[in-house]
Amino acid sequence: MYLNLIQIAESFGVSERVVEGWIRDEGLPHTPDRGVLLFDRAQVAQWAATRGLAAQAGFLAPATPALAAILKLGSLLRAGGIWRDMAAADLPGVFARVAAALPGATPPVRDMLAQRFRAKGGVTIAPIGGGYALPHPSARVTLGRDSGAMALILLRDPLPPLELRVDDVPVTRLLFFIAPSPRAHLDLVGRLSRLLSRGTLRAVLTDGGSDEAILQSVDMADAASAEARKPEVKT
Repeated sequence: MYLNLIQIAESFGVSERVVEGWIRDEGLPHTPDRGVLLFDRAQVAQWAATRGLAAQAGFLAPATPALAAILKLGSLLRAGGIWRDMAAADLPGVFARVAAALPGATPPVRDMLAQRFRAKGGVTIAPIGGGYALPHPSARVTLGRDSGAMALILLRDPLPPLELRVDDVPVTRLLFFIAPSPRAHLDLVGRLSRLLSRGTLRAVLTDGGSDEAILQSVDMADAASAEARKPEVKT
């Protein structure tokens, strides 16, 4: 199993720049692939173990099937909505509006999150390549299992060049998510990274698909995840 730079940083609770320092100074095993850094899970776990790092954190920990069953991407996207033809300068407002309508959260929590997302540094925008990025709250929150939202934001103008990118493709498509818990946050980073890297959602977005087609592709991804989680029947 391969992880990307974002997932490695989330797993160890450090910034992407720290991971880049480990690559440069500590020999963290990695594989460049079309401008994106990939990390073999087993190699990273072994590298971390020799240095006394928390190799069982995040994506390096055993999978939690029950968690994946809770987080239905289709439900999250319907809660957050699809935002088309948005200006890059309006992103903080979009983040705040998603928070203001967050299901399963009390009004004070919604207001707190909306204010936080409007403030500088309240949201981390993590690029994954090919013009896609995963904005998410900079500080983890615990909201409860019935909360959470995801918004697909399609920009009319790309993010400024100074925003972090992993390749030369300007970022114009973003999946902003608010997870119900820190562990759910890690789960979503991995699932959404895979979905936008090689999943059907990427193909639909590339083809300029309708809202209905986008929601259908996400529902298909949910169904595929549920099928993969079914226990193998031995005969």
